[in-house]
Amino acid sequence: MLGLNIFRLIGDLFEVLFVPFKWLRLEVAKGDAGWWTSNTVNWIFLGVLVVLFAYWMNQSATFLREGTEDRA
Repeated sequence: MLGLNIFRLIGDLFEVLFVPFKWLRLEVAKGDAGWWTSNTVNWIFLGVLVVLFAYWMNQSATFLREGTEDRA
C-alpha cells in the first residue's frame, strides 16, 4: 500500500510542476502567446547554462592558479 501512495505522490507532484507548461500549451494553441512567452523555458535553461559555465571556468582558473590541475 505504501508503494502505491508514493507513486500517487510523485504523480501529483508532477501534475503541479507541469501546470505552467499546460498553460503555455493552451496559449500557443490559441495563438495568443508571443515569441518571448513561447521561449521563456529556453531562456531559463540558457541562463542556468551561463551560470554553470561561469562557475566551471572560475573553478578551472582556481585549480590552475593553485597548480593542482594537470597540464597535458
